[in-house]
Amino acid sequence: MTGATGDARAGVGPWLFAGAGAILVAATGAAVTDLGPWYWALHVPPWKPPDWAFGPAWTVVFTGSAISAVRAWRASRTRGARRGLIGLWLLNAALNVGWSVLFFRWRRPDAAFIEAFALWLSIAALMVHAWRRDRTAALLLLPYLGWVSLATCLTGTIAALNPR
Repeated sequence: MTGATGDARAGVGPWLFAGAGAILVAATGAAVTDLGPWYWALHVPPWKPPDWAFGPAWTVVFTGSAISAVRAWRASRTRGARRGLIGLWLLNAALNVGWSVLFFRWRRPDAAFIEAFALWLSIAALMVHAWRRDRTAALLLLPYLGWVSLATCLTGTIAALNPR
């Protein structure tokens, strides 16, 4: 769909793509998350957020990420910039889901802790890419960076408290 100028970046397509992408990543992460006996038996630090907080936190993160993606897409003036943006988002999505697979499916908090650093770096790369085009798009990723920073610390602590 194109806007009045004929520019596809002005239509609803970016919103649909970003929204569908966020929903797909969230749904895939939720599908591989198993809060079964293994999870409940883990030793966790007293500062771990309550389980009910994870859903609302991820909702804020994914909403801000989708809005950021659209803003950065629209501000990208070249095909190369848009391809770079899509590549970074795809890498980030894979790392986001990968953490859930490592932690919940493979039950490897130690590996998930290492992978969380790559996820954090992918968010930082998205912020740098967005900052050059639309500073609001970059700032919309701050909750994501903050939440993953907390999750990284939590994952490392859980790995230390629950050696293999």
